[in-house]
Amino acid sequence: MTGGRAINCTGLCNTAVDSSVKPLVFANFLAPNMTSVYAAVAARVGRAIGVPARLIQGDGFEQLRDGSVDVAFLCGLPYVRLCAERPGMLYPLAAPILDEARYQDRPVYFSDVIVHRDSPFSSFEDLRGRSWAYNDPDSFSGWLLVRHYLVQMGETEAFFGRLAFSGWHQESIRRVHAGEIDASAIDSQVLGVERLRNPDVASELRVIATLGPSTSPLAVATAGVPEDLRQQVRDALCDLGRQPEIRDVLASGLIRRFTPIDDSAYDDIRQVLAVVDQRRAPSSSAGTR
Repeated sequence: MTGGRAINCTGLCNTAVDSSVKPLVFANFLAPNMTSVYAAVAARVGRAIGVPARLIQGDGFEQLRDGSVDVAFLCGLPYVRLCAERPGMLYPLAAPILDEARYQDRPVYFSDVIVHRDSPFSSFEDLRGRSWAYNDPDSFSGWLLVRHYLVQMGETEAFFGRLAFSGWHQESIRRVHAGEIDASAIDSQVLGVERLRNPDVASELRVIATLGPSTSPLAVATAGVPEDLRQQVRDALCDLGRQPEIRDVLASGLIRRFTPIDDSAYDDIRQVLAVVDQRRAPSSSAGTR
């Protein structure tokens, strides 16, 4: 990932916006396979509110702390952690409603546990002692929710024979497909997009367990964005699903539309985090993993 790299929005941005106005900087902190979608979203929002907009690839949460990013597409786990660290740092704007029946027209997603099609595994319990890839320690779907499931089983991360850090959901998918890793938990939106774009790869994977639903990743504004501008961005995001000219772009990211979201919607993630942290505390004091 190239930190701070602007995404080319040629042909998407409205040339009628006021170029003398400070550009609104959007950042994607989610999977790279969503970058093109969110570049188009940023451009459309800028067009709607008459402000130049550009998307960069987020390269660290310090960009949210120092306000160098105005609007971010962010996983719910770092959102709740950053809100706890500094209340008022981030303001929730909207979350996507994904375009499949299992999402039931709600801003939720799942964590799908994948294995290779030809593997012998048919349930999560079959993965005891096997190799597991996780994309990021700050990923809710890729790691924290898995740890929560292990707590419910009365297990720890030692349930797996080997843990491997992949860096991205797409890299976890590649490693499972290549037979380098036995299993991984993948954000269901990311997996759905890969099925659309790489059907040959997706056809060689199986989902053996599904965790969730959980509240979707979201768009947030940072503290330096004025309240009236935050509201304009929220309204523009939520209007996208009614614009035929961008519907195909949203569909390429499995997005039906955006809906307004508030902080309390992420209490489910806070509850999962509390359970995992509570489980971790005694083992840490005992000097074990």
